[in-house]
Amino acid sequence: QVQLVESGGGLVQAGGSLRLSCAASGRTFRTYVMGWFRQAPGKEREFVARISGSGGSTTYADSVKGRFTISKDNAKSTVYLQMNSLKPEDTAVYYCAASTTPAKFNYWGQGTQVTVSS
Repeated sequence: QVQLVESGGGLVQAGGSLRLSCAASGRTFRTYVMGWFRQAPGKEREFVARISGSGGSTTYADSVKGRFTISKDNAKSTVYLQMNSLKPEDTAVYYCAASTTPAKFNYWGQGTQVTVSS
């Protein structure tokens, strides 16, 4: 069983920055592929970014590429999402997810609200 706890959300003006954190339980965090997803009001949940177990490989949605950076600290069992140049359309609940089985994110956090004002 893996528990994920997000933090770092809040209200920020357009052009600003936020850093989200996700602390994970589990003894084998270094083997987990970790991801960030988001869901805006009235929209489906969408992929934002993912990072490999070692942290050496990352993938981003086109909408955030060049603005967001995902990173992973295996010693702290924590994954981060640095969000720069935020836009109002980035407003959403952001969810951290862990993949402990191939090709599936099977553990999810409770979400943290990010609101970007124009």
